[in-house]
Amino acid sequence: MNKLPSKDRDYGFGTLAIHAGATPDPVTGARATPIHQTTSFVFDSADHAASLFNLQTFGNVYSRIGNPTVSVLEERVAALEGGRAALACASGMAAQMTALLAILKAGDHIVAASTLYGGTVGQLGVGFERLGIHTTFVDPADPENFRRAMQPNTRAVYGETIGNPLVNVLDIAAVAQVAHDHGVPLVIDNTVASPYLCRPFDHGADIVVHSATKYLGGHGTTMAGMVVESGKFNWANGNFPDMVEPSRAYHGVKFYETFGDFGYTMKARMEVNRTFGAVLSPLNAWLILQGIETLHLRMQAHCRNTLQVARFLQQHPKVAWVNYPGLPASPYFGLAQQQFRHIDTPEGKLPGGSGILTFGIRPRAGEEATPGAAQAAGERFIDACQFLSHLANIGDAKTLVIHPASTTHRQLNEEELQRAGVSADMVRLSVGIEDVEDIIWDLDQALNQA
Repeated sequence: MNKLPSKDRDYGFGTLAIHAGATPDPVTGARATPIHQTTSFVFDSADHAASLFNLQTFGNVYSRIGNPTVSVLEERVAALEGGRAALACASGMAAQMTALLAILKAGDHIVAASTLYGGTVGQLGVGFERLGIHTTFVDPADPENFRRAMQPNTRAVYGETIGNPLVNVLDIAAVAQVAHDHGVPLVIDNTVASPYLCRPFDHGADIVVHSATKYLGGHGTTMAGMVVESGKFNWANGNFPDMVEPSRAYHGVKFYETFGDFGYTMKARMEVNRTFGAVLSPLNAWLILQGIETLHLRMQAHCRNTLQVARFLQQHPKVAWVNYPGLPASPYFGLAQQQFRHIDTPEGKLPGGSGILTFGIRPRAGEEATPGAAQAAGERFIDACQFLSHLANIGDAKTLVIHPASTTHRQLNEEELQRAGVSADMVRLSVGIEDVEDIIWDLDQALNQA
């Protein structure tokens, strides 16, 4: 769906990141994508309006349904992911909600990885539970755990390319096989990897979601989310009657029959995003587009810096353990080699492990190794950092640090924390693109005070 001039050319990632979905403005000739800051659009005639509302003609009606600036973002992300179509939402959580509510209803069931972001666990395990949609969380280390948890009413399998904050890597192809054996789609949150490092559709996923707030935007300024569909899932397999029967929510349209390989996206747009209203503003879409133009450059810098930081922490006497999939010692290194783009390093090409790592700090000499002591050590470390920012975000150009058990995962009980792999001593580092020597200096001096 990109608008690049030649369909005969297989454009590279960097070219798509800058050009996909955009052309010079036909009225003014502006090369940059304009911000169409308007709520609504003038119709040519009564017939034109009726045709738009009947979904017989593509065009702009109201910015809650679609907007030209937002459409450029949707086409660009679809192109980067190798997908058929995309839908922009107000946040990553809104994208996740929209992606699932497009195909789920009360009485349905989800099988999800237990190592998901804490907010996702809350949305699926509490928010969706109140809607009558139940979730079984399983250890994603063994893909067969997903198979064992499948039920007759399971309608989606959910996982993350790279878990946050555990930084575990999902075997996408194996889990996709489980989902497809049961006739349901695999939904993958690709936020931490970004489409630069991994395109889940290439490994069998059917729907991809993003918190575009993170690496796609890249500068910690803008909330946004994305839903992308592969266009390859057979929604007429009997498990999704709402995709093939007349829509009660929108004029009786049959989404899969009418729109085919982007019918799911149209259903998500018209039945969920239009009515629940978690839409992306034109200004925020424009800001995310600015970030995407440098995504390929930033991800290389994030990966190179994080690998050097991980190696430094591995050898630091105050550090008990380090988890980063780009390290050969990581249990996820093999999967990273298979699924992730390789990055140029001084040692040659190595799989990019993104910019997130976790580590634990050793207790002080003579201090008993209790969860309380571990948490205190983590807090002392964070308070001692000079320019590393203590805040609840990832994927920023700046290096960010947080203690998940007391912040992002604070709402989880002890059992849920253990299931998510979040220990009391865990510190999460989102490594930025500053000079790596300065990042390491700040880490070292803070560790020595912890």
